[in-house]
Amino acid sequence: MRLCVYCGSNTGNVPAFADAARHLGTAFANRGIGMVYGGGSVGLMGIAADAAMEADGEVIGVITEQLVNAEVAHRGLTRLEVVPSMHERKARLSELADGFVVLPGGFGTVDEFAEMLTWNQLGITAKPVVLLDIDGFWEPLLAWMDKAVEAGFVRASHRMLAQRARTVDEAIALACSPVPDTPHKWLDRDGTPAHGHTGPIPVVRP
Repeated sequence: MRLCVYCGSNTGNVPAFADAARHLGTAFANRGIGMVYGGGSVGLMGIAADAAMEADGEVIGVITEQLVNAEVAHRGLTRLEVVPSMHERKARLSELADGFVVLPGGFGTVDEFAEMLTWNQLGITAKPVVLLDIDGFWEPLLAWMDKAVEAGFVRASHRMLAQRARTVDEAIALACSPVPDTPHKWLDRDGTPAHGHTGPIPVVRP
């Protein structure tokens, strides 16, 4: 079992963020869960990786060539993979992980989380995604998701794919549990053909 950690390359200004990252890395190692993450030695990602390594855990980092220097690639991991692009980085993290735990972070963290949530929604993958909500950090994003359901853009069952945990133990338990089956994402197509089409749609490939 390996779990991917998405989190900030900065530590943030709330001490509880770093505490949670440290606790998460240690808990992974103590439970024999491998950690997969973005490969940096800085910010919350570095704290979580260091904690897992110090507890004799397996840690695999995946980082782009561009970010090797910018994020100070971690040289003390079980394995560090360097890939050409962000697209390949995210795909490789998904391949290596059985589930995802999302600590506080910035744009990159939300980008990674949103892509994996969308892949679950589309049926591309079926791996749990858990927001570890430290100090209410993810509350505004969770409120937006609820609004998207209310406004008719997201199914309630798909909203539940973004699971929320308030403790490290809860996050690990959810990330190690199966993802429930969900219907297709297109609410407008329930019971009706898409846009009235009944026959095959011609596809033009480049």
